[in-house]
Amino acid sequence: MLKIGSHVSFSDKGLLSATKEASSYGSSSFMIYTGAPQNTRRKPIESMYIEEGKLAMQEGGMEDIVVHAPYIINLGSYKENTYELAVSFLQEEIRRTHAIGVKNIVLHPGAFTDKDAHYGIGRIAEGLNEVLDGVKETDVKIALETMAGKGTEMGRSFEEIAQIMEKVTHNERLAVCMDTCHIHDAGYDIVNDLDGVLEQFDRTVGLDRITVMHINDSKNAVGARKDRHTPIGSGWIGFEAINRIVHHEALQGRPFILETPWIGKEAKTQRPMYEVEIALLRGDVSGRFGPEFLTEVEQLQHFFQGKEIDSRSYILDVWTLLKNDAKAKKADPREPLERLYDLVAEAALFPHLNEEQLNHRLIAWLAGKELLVTA
Repeated sequence: MLKIGSHVSFSDKGLLSATKEASSYGSSSFMIYTGAPQNTRRKPIESMYIEEGKLAMQEGGMEDIVVHAPYIINLGSYKENTYELAVSFLQEEIRRTHAIGVKNIVLHPGAFTDKDAHYGIGRIAEGLNEVLDGVKETDVKIALETMAGKGTEMGRSFEEIAQIMEKVTHNERLAVCMDTCHIHDAGYDIVNDLDGVLEQFDRTVGLDRITVMHINDSKNAVGARKDRHTPIGSGWIGFEAINRIVHHEALQGRPFILETPWIGKEAKTQRPMYEVEIALLRGDVSGRFGPEFLTEVEQLQHFFQGKEIDSRSYILDVWTLLKNDAKAKKADPREPLERLYDLVAEAALFPHLNEEQLNHRLIAWLAGKELLVTA
């Protein structure tokens, strides 16, 4: 079975609430933080409903889940206090990950800030050696995430990932988390040459090193080095390319984790599109939402045909306009999905649907009529 799921919160009832949230989207895997990703405050692991969560996972058929390390960890920093905090805090997060029973903790490798890439590679490797020496009692692997290349962050190329790994003594404890938005933004053409990209990764790092996949579309063209996620099908990568990635023979057996943003007109009504994204990638839209859902997506298809709107062309044209025309962006800063939603809402095409339900159908329409029918 395809291991696909969502990035969920780790809140009041810890693993139990996270499992329930993931289950509500139809997930067969999920990713969590063990506390807030922006600070070091942590509840005792004993208070996080671990056993209750594991029972709920077992009942829901979810075994292979992932932890994400906090964003405040920077092993690439030359500042001693920042570096020392990164080492000690990552060690504690690994112990918490081990206590939950999770095998992989995803880590942004780090940023070299005022130094250079050569320094960053050495400093991150030094930090990883120190971290791993202090948590020998665990079997948790650190999955270095492929990064988009914004600012001075490391891991923006396969070569940088390989160079970091080569300098780590116990690099059998290292793995890789491949992020689709990040490698696209870093310049790897996964839309037109997925096999070539995977072959390059295999030669440089090794496909066997990948233990986690992050599945995200991108608001930017290939090589933009921006790292701005968007729901599946509403960005430059597109549903078809992401669907090929999720079902690629060389990537099977790993958990595929969605990190797509929540969307909605107002913050209080914003919701993630995980449920429909998972159903589309699993090929079970009708089973998840019922046959009427497909009928309504067909109605959307006819509606947009009447306005001479092609889904892929429209998405890319709007993103290009927002990037290249400052006046047009100031006059109408709405993103493609927001504009499509407004067109349908103004036409009162589905007055019985709420905002989330309409957005679900738009995401399905963006997947493409032919792909939807085969689902």
